[in-house]
Parts: sequence; C-alpha cells; structure tokens
Amino acid sequence: MKKSNHKAWIMAGAAVAAISTGFLCNTAFAQDDTAAAVATAEENVVVVTGTRIRRPNLKSASPITTVDEREVKLQGAIAVDSFLKALPSMEAGNNENQSNNSDGTAGVNLRSLGGNRSLVLVDGQRLLPQQGVDLNFVPSTLIERTDVLTGGASSVYGSDAMSGVVNFIMRKRLDGVRVDAQYSIYQHNNDDEDLRALHKSRGIVLAPENVWDGAKYDANIAIGANLADGKGNVTGYFGYRKMEAVTQDARDYSACALFEASATSFGCGGSGNHAYGRFRPLTGPNANTEFANSKDGSKTWVPNDGSFAYNYAPSNYTLRNSERYQAGGFVNYVFNDHVKFDGSAMFMDDHSVSQVAPSAIWFGRPFTVNCDNPLMSDDQKMKLCGSTTSTADASTWVAFRAATGPGRRNDMRHTNYRFTAALSGDISDAWNYNASVLYAKTLGQFNYQNDINQDKAANALQAINSGGSVVCKGGQQGCVPIDIFSSKGPSAEAYAYIYAPTFTRNEQDILVYNAYVSGDLGEYGIRSPWAEDGIAVVLGVESRKETLDEKRDETQLAAGSANADGEVQAKEIFTEIQIPVVADKPGIHSLDFSLGYRASTFNVSSSTTTGSEKKTDTWKVEGRYAPTADILFRASYNKAMRAANISELFAAQGVGNVALIDPCADATQTATKEQCLRTGATAAQYDNKTIPQTPADVGSALGGGNPNLNPEEAKTTTFGLVFTPQGMRNFSASVDYFKIHIDGYIGTVDSSVTLAQCLNTGDPYYCGLIHRDPATGALFGYNTKGGYIIGTNLNTGFLETTGFDVTANYVLDTGHGDVTFSLVGTLLGSLETEVLPGLGSYDCKGLYGPICGQPSPEWRHNLRTTWATPFESAWLPAAVSVNWRYVGKTELSRNTDDPFLSGNKSVLNAEIEAYNYFDLTAVYNLPYNVTLRAGVTNIFDKSPPAIDGGLLAENGNGNTYTSTYDPLGRMFFIGLSSAF
Repeated sequence: MKKSNHKAWIMAGAAVAAISTGFLCNTAFAQDDTAAAVATAEENVVVVTGTRIRRPNLKSASPITTVDEREVKLQGAIAVDSFLKALPSMEAGNNENQSNNSDGTAGVNLRSLGGNRSLVLVDGQRLLPQQGVDLNFVPSTLIERTDVLTGGASSVYGSDAMSGVVNFIMRKRLDGVRVDAQYSIYQHNNDDEDLRALHKSRGIVLAPENVWDGAKYDANIAIGANLADGKGNVTGYFGYRKMEAVTQDARDYSACALFEASATSFGCGGSGNHAYGRFRPLTGPNANTEFANSKDGSKTWVPNDGSFAYNYAPSNYTLRNSERYQAGGFVNYVFNDHVKFDGSAMFMDDHSVSQVAPSAIWFGRPFTVNCDNPLMSDDQKMKLCGSTTSTADASTWVAFRAATGPGRRNDMRHTNYRFTAALSGDISDAWNYNASVLYAKTLGQFNYQNDINQDKAANALQAINSGGSVVCKGGQQGCVPIDIFSSKGPSAEAYAYIYAPTFTRNEQDILVYNAYVSGDLGEYGIRSPWAEDGIAVVLGVESRKETLDEKRDETQLAAGSANADGEVQAKEIFTEIQIPVVADKPGIHSLDFSLGYRASTFNVSSSTTTGSEKKTDTWKVEGRYAPTADILFRASYNKAMRAANISELFAAQGVGNVALIDPCADATQTATKEQCLRTGATAAQYDNKTIPQTPADVGSALGGGNPNLNPEEAKTTTFGLVFTPQGMRNFSASVDYFKIHIDGYIGTVDSSVTLAQCLNTGDPYYCGLIHRDPATGALFGYNTKGGYIIGTNLNTGFLETTGFDVTANYVLDTGHGDVTFSLVGTLLGSLETEVLPGLGSYDCKGLYGPICGQPSPEWRHNLRTTWATPFESAWLPAAVSVNWRYVGKTELSRNTDDPFLSGNKSVLNAEIEAYNYFDLTAVYNLPYNVTLRAGVTNIFDKSPPAIDGGLLAENGNGNTYTSTYDPLGRMFFIGLSSAF
C-alpha cells in the first residue's frame, strides 16, 4: 500500500466523532483537524459552525461533533439520516423505516427535543423551509464533513437553532471526477421459537427462516474544473438512489400485532375493525350490544369477541420503497480581493410509497341502515330493528375491513429546489463583507390510494329492491350497494364505488437576504494589552420569509378537512464580538470571550387570519481558557428562540388518531367509577360496562393550529474541558456538560396525559379537554360528533435535558500498522417535560413508552477501532474497522409511579435490555485509484425488541422502535469509489 493511502486510512479511523465519526469529536480538535479542509487558498481562516467570525485557529466554545466522509463510507450509509441517527446525541426523526403517518422525508432530532428545534444548514445557510427539511436533499457524495453543534445558536443563525445545529460542509472546488457507487442488502434469520409457535397456533403464515431483502442501490458522480488559473471553479453532481420495500410479514417480531397475553408471553391481537363485519346497534332492542357476522359466511350475527380481531401487520412496510434523483452544482470565482462570487443550484425528485393494512369502514361513526335492506337476513333484521318487516331506519356502528383488497398506499413525491448566490471580499485590511440570497422551494404531492370513503359507505349501506335489482336507496349517481352482512364481503363493484383516492399538494418557499461585515479591530490597535490578536466584530442584517400553501381535493374537503396557508416574515439585526484577553502568559496559554446578540421582529398572517407581530431577542456569552497547551476549558450560555411555524399557527383543525387506551371501557375496567365520571362517562355506561374500548389501542384527538402562539424561549448551557497532552500526541479526550431548557414550548397535551391527569387528579382543565361520544361514551370517532380529546397547539410548560458528552481518541503504534480507538458517548442526566406551567413535570430518562416515546437510555456510545494495515497487496485490506454501538437499557414509563406516566403495568415489556451492535468494514486500495469497501453491520443479526403494540409511540412501527434499533437484521454492503 502506498504511504499516502496508509496515512489516509489512519486518519479515516481517526476521523472525528465515533459512531458516525471515526475519530474523537470534540470541538477544539475537530476544528483543528479540519482546518486545512476549510481554509481558503489565500489565508488560513477557518469557518467554524456556530459563529460568523473568521480568523486563524479559532475554536468553538460549544461542543461540536464532526462526521467526516470517510466515516460515512465505513458505515455503509447511503442516506444522510442513516449516519446521523447513530450519533448518541441524536434521536431519529422521520426516516425510511416509517410507514404509517410518514410524509416521505428524513429528519433529525437532536437531544430528543423535537426535529423542529434542530436547525439544518448547508455551508452555514438554511437547507430548506423549516417545515420542509428533508435530509434526502443533501448530496452525500459531496459532503466533506458534517458538524453537529450542541446548544442554542439563534443569535448566529436565527430562529429554530434551539437544541443545536447540523451543518453540512460541502466540497465545492472539485478539479476532476469523483464516482461512488454502493449496493447493500439485508439478511436475517427468523428463529424466534416462541413467536413462531404463536404464529403457527393462530394460522399466521410463518416468516421465511432465512430472508434476504431490502436491497438498496446508490450511484453518484461529481465533475469539477478550475477556471482562469484557479480563480474560479465549477462543480456539478448527479445522484441516483433506489430502495426496495420490506413488509412486516418478513420478520418474526412484526408478523402479527403483538399484545401482552400473560406476564411471560405475547398474543397475536389486532384491530377490532375486522374482516368479518362488526356491528354495534345504537337503537333498537339490542342497543350497545356488539355482534359480528358468523365466520362461516352465513348472514347470522353472533357475539363479537377478540377471536375476530384483524391482523393488520403483514402488509405494512418496515422499509419503504423509494427512488430518488439529485442534480446540481456549485460555482465560485475570485475577481479580486474585493469581489468573490459563490453560487449554487440544487435539485431533488424523491418518490416514495408507504403501505399499511387495507382500509375499512371504521367503527365509531353512526351509520344509518334501513330495516328493509334486502341484503340483510331476517336474523339480522330482528337483532338490529326488532322486526323483519319494519321500513324504519336504524342507527349502528359498523366496521368492515377490506381484507381481500389492496393495502392503503400513500404515494409521496417531493420535488425540491435550492438556489444561493453570494458576494464577499475585503473592504480594507480590517474589514470584509458578505452579502447573500437564498431561495428554496419544496413541493410535496401526496396521493393516498385504496382508502374507503366513509360518506360513500354511508350511501351504500342503504339499499332497496327496485325492478328486481338491489340499488342504493338514495339514488346517488354511481352508487353500488355494499353487502357487508356476510363475512364473504361485498362485490368488487361495491369496493370500486367506496374506494376514493385523495390528493394533497403542499408548497413551501423560503427567501433569505443576509448581509454582514466583519472586522479585525486589531488593525486599529484595539486589543487587550495581554494578547496579540485584536477584537473581532460582526455586524449584520437578515430578512427571511417563509410561506406555506396546502391544498386538498374535494373529497377531503367534503369529509371535513381544510386547506391551509400562511406566511412568516422575520426582520433581524445581529452582532458578534470576540475578545482575546490574554495569550502566552504564565499560567494562561489563552483566554478569550465571545458575545453575540440578535433582535428579531416576526410578522405572521394567513388568508383567513389577521396578521400579528412578535418581537424577541437572543444572545450568547462564551468563554475559553487554556492554562497550558495541554488543556482547554470552555463554556457557553445562550438565550435561543423558535418562532411558531406556519402549520403550528394556521393548520386546520380536525380529528385524527392517537395512541390511547380507555381504562373505563369494556368489562376490563381498570379505573374506578368516580374516576370515569370525571372523564364524562355516565353512571349507566360504567355500571353496565358498555363503553367500547379504543380499537387497536387507537383513540381520537382534535388537533390543529393556533394563530396566537408565542415564540419558544430557551436557555442553553455548556461547559467542559478538552485534554490534548503535548507529551502524548496520540491521545485526546473531552468531557462536556450540556443543559437545554425551553420555556413555553409549542406542542399539545398528550391525550394519554390528559386522560391520566383527569382520572388521577380531577383537574378541571384536563377533564374539560375530554369529549366522550354522547351515545356510547367512546373516546374515538370519525369526527367531532364522536368521542375525542382536544389536543390543539398551545404554548405549554417546559422541556429540559441535561447530560454529558464524552469523547476520546487514541492511536496505538503496533509496529504492524497503527490502530486507532475512537469513542463518543452521551450520558443522559435528565429529559424532563412540564406539560403546563405549575402542574408538575415528568422525566423520561431511562424510559420508553406511550408518553415518553422512543427509548431514552442513560448511556449510549460508539467505539470504533480501525487498523491501518501494513499490507501492500491489493488483495489484502488497507484498513479494517470494527464499530461497537451500544444502546443502554430502558424501562417502561407506564410501570413508574409518576402520575403523568403511570398506567396499566406490564411485566413482559417492563424493560428493554441493553443492546450491543458490532459492525465490520474492510477497505481495499485497487489499481487505477479505485477504493473498494465492503462490510456488514449488526454482524450477529440481533433482532430488535418485540414490544406490545399498545406501548409504542413516536416512530414506533411493527412492534418495535425501528429508529432506535436495527429492524431488519444484518446488512451487507459493497461500494466502489474513485477520483481522477
């Protein structure tokens, strides 16, 4: 192996930030090690994420984890969100493993504080409109490094940078051609004997014992050329990616809808909206008694019970299929020291499909059925109407799953555009300027297919004889009567009538003008008497406008949905000051402080709402102290903010699904009568045990926008130390404490919290948010005529998280190639939520569950060990790397005594054990400057934890948390890259 390549792979193993970064990742070292990559050819000035001040050897006072391009290749990650979600500081947002309720995008959630509180940048400028952020848009082949900054950065970048910033630094001066391609596929052995025995006992088709699926294809090319003797450069890129879908029936843990049948075993449950036909008359002699069509296909009603439940799992996607095209380019040109131009154009078209179980006529809506309906038998007429000859109408809840039909599919297409242009240069020896404009547009088109229109179903449920034919009673055009009075189901023609695809078009725009000047006041002698560098300042202005226009088709509008639109404009001024106080004095190697301030005015409006104005300001104070060259102490304190986005302000209100179990329902009531009466249940409903349970643990909530929202405010604190012993240059380490506290966070009161607080405390605020179905007492329904819990947006209490980030790096010279050990870990101190001011809070540290959401382990780490081998032969690897991913254990939040979290206890899912994943990658240097990488992630094919579906929330899918654990088993990948 050539010496240069040997050293390159030493640096690859020591790249910056472990799991997703093969090296230590601490701000000071990350910036020092990447200085050469981001310095201009004319001067050694480093661009540091988190500040607009540019000067030699500047280090960030806030912790920054850096992921470089080599680490991404070692992981075999072809999607940006894939390597980001593995960072211990990250909780995955939307991603490829989400299907139900997915919008087709990929997001990131820093510190588990919500993706809308993490600002995503490309070269220090916003990626896309904040609501349309999609990491799929970033061309991974041109990412030079990714900086993840912890803590508020609103004084530098404006609204949304509350929990931190993800900044993609692009390779914009390519001279030549770079080609990269990769293929990957998942392999899994289905060998869970308990689950397979369960499936067999229920007649469920067993998942294959050995399965290969989920293939991914990725190909990228970038071409660049220098112009005018290096004064300018043009770089263009094109990328293609394709993923093949995986359904839940391909894995043991997800092949059926799991529930806790006993303290030690699962059962296969499912939805009460089953395929046999379910009825609950609301009038007549059997009001509030539940029936089902006999399983033998006869038109006979028998008592409904759990044996009829529909297994909705098999056809759901665990991995969505998708196809993506990317193209774009960067141009820069130096006219002279005073005028430099930078521009970019980026495009993406991403087509993805999510799939879930077939649609149904949904339980919870009163349907009218005429008693002389010729499709009913005499037995059914008697039980529904009390007569076989009545011509009156009856009211009943109905459920019928279209199990023989296709699954519901959301065909999602995102088309994104982004353009930037900037002029910069020197004004004088002391001052320089930067003026830029950014315009970006996201266009989302959603075609929801194979869904049953409930209004058409209502028409088709009323039938009469006419001229010897059965026709719809109302005579609606095209109506075909639907026979759901037998488990055999309706005709294809009837299905064709009640299926009604819907279309939604979502268009978002952002336009940003930014201009600032930065100066080195040392040129005027303005400096500390104990430091050589002068005071540096930045003064700037920014104007930003974001718009949203969401249109729904007539079918959705008729069903109660509404269009939405809005505009948010921000006018801002900002400044930064960096003050070197002492340098190279006894006991003080360096001491400096930084200050920042931004004043913002927000104007919000929509077509239906009068505009309003909000003012806010943000600021920061930072300090760095190095007593010697071996150690650096750093601290920062930020006041950050986030203005409400357009959807939070103006989204139309409507009833949707939420995870919810009603403790007052059915014969298995777990709440007392007194408690249930607080929630709106009647004494008769409780005594007679007639309140129906939420189907598949899914209830209803009324959500929507609130134009009176105030901006969120956050206080973020970080402090820590960086240790780089000069006598041990092959070792470095850092420890940083973080605390992020957000007041008045914009959100909703979780329906489970609302219900639990009303039950346990009787607080009139919470109880007033609960609206039970007036006829049945249910907490679910089709619209506001049924049962629901109010959950519209509002400024709530606080969010707070604390903890420590730990990084370490060591290079061992073995005499047979260097071995690099790189660690990055996060120790979570707290993850606290106050639902409303003064009403108490709960802490989700070390927990998971319906309210806490995805697992939040106390400790997560990644340890990468990379051996840069001494082999010279192309047949032997140039580098071998092993990564250890650790996710600590978590416990079920419902098992705690916290009144906000407690609920029905679970023994089987009381704890998710600690997970250890190991990944292996080998790199080969082939002739003609070709590099081959091959590897496997999750070497031991560890299955994710199987969890009762009723305990899942927030990115739960297929009986597990697919964003936290590897859902598909081991992944093999092979890739080729070349530069020439």
